[in-house]
Amino acid sequence: MLVAAAVCPCPPLLVPDVAAGAAPELAPARASCTDGLGLLAAARPDRLVVVAPGEEGEHGAYAEGARGSFRGFGVDIDVRLGRAETGTDASAPSQRPLPTSLAVAAWLLERTGWADAPIEGLAVGEPLTPERCIEIGREVATRAERVALLVMGDASACRTLKAPGYLDERAAPFDASVARALGEADVAALKALDTELAHELKASGRAPWQVLAGAAEDAALSGALLYEDAPYGVGYLVATWS
Repeated sequence: MLVAAAVCPCPPLLVPDVAAGAAPELAPARASCTDGLGLLAAARPDRLVVVAPGEEGEHGAYAEGARGSFRGFGVDIDVRLGRAETGTDASAPSQRPLPTSLAVAAWLLERTGWADAPIEGLAVGEPLTPERCIEIGREVATRAERVALLVMGDASACRTLKAPGYLDERAAPFDASVARALGEADVAALKALDTELAHELKASGRAPWQVLAGAAEDAALSGALLYEDAPYGVGYLVATWS
């Protein structure tokens, strides 16, 4: 059963070495993510499932110990999703590298020294329908007696003229509706997110948020919005459910 969740954005710029001179701009977001992970640890879960956007429609699981890297961004930083799998060579590379979104999650978990429960990663691709995302969430919630979710994903990428998706006047209202749903732990509102609009606004968090909605159906959790901003024209949200 789901006992807690934290929702965080997943831009590589959260990693200070990647952001370089712009690192201070996302310091409040990093601090909020740290607070969110603290809530997950306080919930004492038996398992932590990290749900994040897949790259190019990818959908699939990543075992604890899977590796990722920020070398593609010109930074010599490698990360691992939790501890190495039992019985494996800790120096051996993972067969399949973490997508960037899960690498950011792994970096956040390493930064906060997560050691409270076993971890698994799950990439969910944008083509997944809301119904399928909700089904996945329901299944994830049954993986242990006490399950926590770390849900990675960005809101719209169309908030300003210089945003990756240029300016779209629908972006701010969309982000506000998501922020309200996450802040109020509104499962029904997350289930009802407009898939086509989310795609047009380049909101990578849509599928992960709907996995959260499926996992939280029977959990009766309360929400809190910790951070809401749109640096670089991309909506970044941090919320907790407990």
